Amino acid sequence: MRLNSNKPAAFALLGMLAIPMSAGLSAQVNNDPNIVVTGEPLPDMSAMTPGPELKGVITSRKGDRLKITAADGTSTVVAVNETTKIKASSGLFGSKGAKPTTASLLNGLPVTVKTMQAGQVLLASQVSFKNNDFKTAMMIRNGTEQQFAEQTAATQALRGRMADIDNYNIKGTTNVFFDTGKWQLSPQAKMELCNAAQQAEATNNALLLVVGYTDSVGSEEYNQTLSEKRASSVINYLQQACRWKPYRVLTPTGMAEADPLADNTTEEGKAQNRRVAVNILVSKSVDGLE
Repeated sequence: MRLNSNKPAAFALLGMLAIPMSAGLSAQVNNDPNIVVTGEPLPDMSAMTPGPELKGVITSRKGDRLKITAADGTSTVVAVNETTKIKASSGLFGSKGAKPTTASLLNGLPVTVKTMQAGQVLLASQVSFKNNDFKTAMMIRNGTEQQFAEQTAATQALRGRMADIDNYNIKGTTNVFFDTGKWQLSPQAKMELCNAAQQAEATNNALLLVVGYTDSVGSEEYNQTLSEKRASSVINYLQQACRWKPYRVLTPTGMAEADPLADNTTEEGKAQNRRVAVNILVSKSVDGLE
């Protein structure tokens, strides 16, 4: 097993998932992910003026206060009340009698928020979100494997919305290796994968990102398919044998012969490049939170 803390050079994935909330203080905009969402009473509505429009993910909630975290990691606390309009795309809330409410504002939900402002206090005048994102946030909360399997596309859309590896801390990487042209796991690889899952389980708020690679033998198309098969093989084993929950695995990807660990002109180097990297990630917005 190989463990390292270096960031792989080329990732193109990632999402924010719902997290539990802690107790604390108020703030409007803050880079500190440990802020929580209690705060001062709202001023008189007549004293409020139009505030900024916010785009991000709901990462914490307490009562009528929400913490919205943007793609750059900044956090903004906004309040909602009976005047806040909640809007969703057509679908789940498009049928008669089904209208979103403030109860629909779940952790993990990407939103666009129009605000009113008085001093440092922001009130959401309108919160809008996409129906597929809401269904995915509901699945994250409920944590049922069957629902995630049925809504793979929605899950990918939610995670892809915040798709930037720079928003994550890499806590460790395990590489497992393959024979030429193969994607079957060796007994050694199976043992190392479950060890990696155990390490991730002991890490608060951990997700797994699985990336497959090949050596330089074969065409680009062939190696792309082979790298994807290797990543899928690892994902299946992590979920079925190591009992890692599907909703804590980010969408696997194949990188073909990109980002080699070693020189592809030698047999030893090629052997090191025929691998799948299992990366333990924690979002910077929640790293260190219990």
